[in-house]
Amino acid sequence: MAPSIVMRHWQSFFCVRRTHIKMQVSVSGFSSVLTFTSDYQGLKRSRDPAVLDDCDIVVDVGAIYDESKFRFDHHQRGFTEVFGHGFSTKLSSAGLVYKHFGKEVVASAAGLEPSDKKVDILWLKMYKFIEALDAIDNGISQYSSQEQPKYSNRTDLSSRVGWLNPRWNESTESQKVDALFLKASQLTGDEFLGRLDYYANAWLPARDLVLAGLSSRQNIDASGKIILFEQFAPWKEHLFELEAEQGISEDELPFYVIYPDETGGNWRIQAVPVSPESFDSRKALPEKWRGVRDDELSKVSGVDGCIFVHASGFIGGNKTKEGALNLAKLALKM
Repeated sequence: MAPSIVMRHWQSFFCVRRTHIKMQVSVSGFSSVLTFTSDYQGLKRSRDPAVLDDCDIVVDVGAIYDESKFRFDHHQRGFTEVFGHGFSTKLSSAGLVYKHFGKEVVASAAGLEPSDKKVDILWLKMYKFIEALDAIDNGISQYSSQEQPKYSNRTDLSSRVGWLNPRWNESTESQKVDALFLKASQLTGDEFLGRLDYYANAWLPARDLVLAGLSSRQNIDASGKIILFEQFAPWKEHLFELEAEQGISEDELPFYVIYPDETGGNWRIQAVPVSPESFDSRKALPEKWRGVRDDELSKVSGVDGCIFVHASGFIGGNKTKEGALNLAKLALKM
């Protein structure tokens, strides 16, 4: 007999619940629950304590958090569990399942041995995907209520799942709700696994390239303020993490990164931001270059082959690697 999983909300469903279901079916020992994704065998949705007590796994209902009993609710008074490892957001049931089973899910989906150190890196990285779901389900705002957002974003995963609920004036008979539930589960599962695939096969391999560039930066310029990548790779998050791991002091942090344009055959110079998500730079490109292009920029800077410098000074371009390096070296002095 397939193990049973219990859902709380019959009337409506939310992203956090689809996510922990998709993760739960990936865990060894519960693979037979995969049948529910097509015909819902093994899946129950109830608040009845008698039904809950008869289930092998209970999520998001029951007012009990006990890993040893596979009970994963977060609604009970006094629940304060967080993921740890620098994360302080209160967990929802999705975060609870991920905290305990995420490494196994990551290893299986990424084709890695559980003991591979890459599993830990990817497990922590993917929690950033889960954390927003935890926060939304627990009613935690991204910012102080005293701050008014400049725009509303309703394109996030939780919003897209929410739109799959039956409309208020539509039928909520079980067959219709189950079909929408399956659609939402597929959406969250695809997005989770797609994100993991990118991190495992594109984002993580870039780490070695960033490490090599960071370690050899004094060979590019004695100041150590310029990093050169011979090929483009996503570098920002890796750079900040590696700087922290290596304990690089503030006065030794790099200011500029040089790398080839992915498609244009040109080269880019980019100012390192003050944080991975920030638009502010540690040292923006010189003000008198900003918003200037082509021959005029070459004349102003004294460097041949210039293409542009953004009006904010965070990025610029040159036709050659040597030109981009010259811009960086000049910018250090200005």
